[in-house]
Amino acid sequence: MNRLRVAAMTQSALIVELQTLLEPGKVLTDADSLTTYGKDWTKHFAPAPLAIAFPKTIEQVQAIVRWANAHKVALVPSGGRTGLSAGAVAANGEVVVSFDYMNQILAFNEFDRTAVCQAGVVTKQLQNFAEEQGLYYPVDFASSGSSQIGGNIGTNAGGIKVIRYGMTRNWVAGMKVVTGAGDILELNKDLIKNATGYDMRQLFIGAEGTLGFVVEATMRLERTPKNLTAMVLGTADFDSIMPVLHAFQGKLDLTAFEFFSDKALAKILARGDVPAPFESECPFYALLEFEASTEEVANEALATFEYCVEQGWVVDGVMSQSEQQLQNLWKLREYISETISHWTPYKNDISVTVAQVPAFLHDIDAIVEANYPDFEVVWFGHIGDGNLHLNILKPESLSKDEFFAKCATVNKWVFETVQKYNGSISAEHGVGMTKRDYLHYSRSEAEIGYMKAIKAVFDPNGIMNPGKIFPL
Repeated sequence: MNRLRVAAMTQSALIVELQTLLEPGKVLTDADSLTTYGKDWTKHFAPAPLAIAFPKTIEQVQAIVRWANAHKVALVPSGGRTGLSAGAVAANGEVVVSFDYMNQILAFNEFDRTAVCQAGVVTKQLQNFAEEQGLYYPVDFASSGSSQIGGNIGTNAGGIKVIRYGMTRNWVAGMKVVTGAGDILELNKDLIKNATGYDMRQLFIGAEGTLGFVVEATMRLERTPKNLTAMVLGTADFDSIMPVLHAFQGKLDLTAFEFFSDKALAKILARGDVPAPFESECPFYALLEFEASTEEVANEALATFEYCVEQGWVVDGVMSQSEQQLQNLWKLREYISETISHWTPYKNDISVTVAQVPAFLHDIDAIVEANYPDFEVVWFGHIGDGNLHLNILKPESLSKDEFFAKCATVNKWVFETVQKYNGSISAEHGVGMTKRDYLHYSRSEAEIGYMKAIKAVFDPNGIMNPGKIFPL
């Protein structure tokens, strides 16, 4: 019997044994499932998992991890698969562990304002639950209708409200995890004050499943904001955006401050389902949001707008007067990623401190213009927290592989500029496989060494999402 036949029989036997750990029908191996669950929104890598497992309990997750350790089978976590760094891609025969069936909100504490969620709870599901309790879950982004809490924690997801509410890690009161060694740990136990040594909860936030799997999380909720109001402002140039931010921050408590370029707006308007904010055409636009809780606050916003016009920073603008207008203005920003996905964009998710944004963007823009003269470039991002999204759109004349290869050659200069400004090569999308070879631009050799040592403690056999954050 040849070696290939032996390997095939071994894989078959592994799958049969895996099936005994779960309920009937909760291990899939058909081609469609392998393709669907073996990838995320990243288009760089072809999915090639061994099987897809669907646990329903923490004990089943633990059984899968212990089985994987016994047989040295790699595991990849799968949530909503909305990631943009290939953190949930299974490209090398791994078993994908999907949390789709661990999707319940298990408890609510009205005094602590917390909700206990299984890992597969969809972000929008938690937002709606909070609203039903008269509360608010503020971590928000375009993929909230499909992303899952476990994945949000794994990547420390940010989004459009970070300027006011911070990242996902700010909202995790406690969590249960299954480590790579197969142990179940309960981290922090939902305490506000806990001074008993290392906060291992924070290690798992942003670890992309490389230390173990988050199976349950207690999420903090917030009071509901009052009368959220948005303004879209057209600016004379990019350099005007930061003075506008400074002016409004001096007068209002902003819940969001976003920006996008004229090219981004043109793509949105071409859809035909979102109206233009105003007639004036500008090279850049800012979208800001605040609580117009009183008439005085709204008047302060209008006075600040007029001041920015007088300074020559703002050309035109509009302020929402209803919930529908608020939603329409937000669509101008939130629809960008979905809209440009048609062009298979090469994405860079980079950040620096807010004060350095103008100089940083000018340096990056010079690199882009010099190296991609024939490519369409779309800028947008969470400029209020220093996070810029650089999107280079693939021309129809180039294959995906040719396009990605050309873009990758310029990464060195882009990331050297990030390093020059002490920035991050990944602000909110994680490292995954797309950024792992560039980690040294944001982390020192010593830091990376400590990170690998931590992984070895929690995942001694290297089975947890291997090849993510660090190369294989």
